[in-house]
Amino acid sequence: EDFPKSEIPAHIGISPDTEAADPNAMDTGSEIKSKKKYHIDTVSLNYPKKDMDVETYMKDGMIDNWDIFEKVMDYSYKKLIQSESEQHPVLFSECPWNKKDRREKICEIMFEKYNVPAFFLVKNAVLAAFANGRSTALVLDSGSTHTSAIPVHDGYVLQHAIVKAPLGADFLTTQCQNFLQDQKLEIVPPYMIAGKRESAEGEAAKWDKKPNLPEVTKSWHDYQVREVVRDFQHTVLQVHDTPYNEDVVGSIPHVPYEFPNGFNDEYGVERFRIPETLFDPTSLRVPGGAAMMGSSHIVTTSVGMCDVDLRPALYGNVVVTGGNTLLQGYNERLNRDLTIKTPSTMRFKLISANGPQERRYGSWIGGSILASLGSFQQMWISKQEYEETGKQQVDRKCP
Repeated sequence: EDFPKSEIPAHIGISPDTEAADPNAMDTGSEIKSKKKYHIDTVSLNYPKKDMDVETYMKDGMIDNWDIFEKVMDYSYKKLIQSESEQHPVLFSECPWNKKDRREKICEIMFEKYNVPAFFLVKNAVLAAFANGRSTALVLDSGSTHTSAIPVHDGYVLQHAIVKAPLGADFLTTQCQNFLQDQKLEIVPPYMIAGKRESAEGEAAKWDKKPNLPEVTKSWHDYQVREVVRDFQHTVLQVHDTPYNEDVVGSIPHVPYEFPNGFNDEYGVERFRIPETLFDPTSLRVPGGAAMMGSSHIVTTSVGMCDVDLRPALYGNVVVTGGNTLLQGYNERLNRDLTIKTPSTMRFKLISANGPQERRYGSWIGGSILASLGSFQQMWISKQEYEETGKQQVDRKCP
């Protein structure tokens, strides 16, 4: 299959349970006095409710909050897959720096709680390489929390040469938010807006607030505001082909953008300046900014930490994946920077899927390919093996 049938955000809403029964909320079975309601998936998360906090179960690419994670798994089986977990083998992807205890924990949960017939865990970089038809590649993965370069050789990750920088889409969102606040712009999320009227460019917005809004929590409101900023970021930002130069960028036509409350304006120089930090973090006004590495620097550093004989194969197969690489002009700039940095004796080739979906779901598509291979079927950890040797099996069988 080419695309997932459903996608659940890693943020979920948590509110104290009141008497009113909500058919969509799930009973957690914990003690009555601390009962919480979990609002999972896009629709339920984005509807304003009183006292609903937003939390996420991920941290640094790893699962941090197992209770919430299990709620999301329950929801997936009950509402989305609508089938018993005992009937389907499960393939999970993980980040290459996942810790041993977390790998064992997820193995244990899947076998003990969900009784899956078979289970397997694969590094997401390997899957992204498979999705692009490669078994040896250097995978540059730029997601929401960080950008990382991961060398993959014959389907195995070379752990010692992983390089990552904490510059991702969330970081850009924060930069955009700071920029808009410096412009004295009030960002109004769509849930507050009942209607808006046309206003001239750069003028204050004319809009009506919805009556009877529930008292929402700060975390939920901030999440909604960030969603607006993220839309701004996806629409307006662009990476320039050459290193940032104000005079060159100033001559490029501006781009208009309208916020949900009707405020509209044109953006010029800023839309190139903000994403420039992904490639040249030295201009950052944050502590440790000068020590961070730009996207192309990460790739060359990672290749340099690998064996000399592998380098030509890695430079010839640089796979780009992750949602943050969909920024306009990201690939062109990366291609230019790396072509300059690649040693003259080696051939450099950048591989990236054209469609946005293929890059966002790179590891999912790789998993779909891997699980359908005949040769993969003997690699699963079966329920029987788990019962004989326990959760340590995951470290033995899953590289």
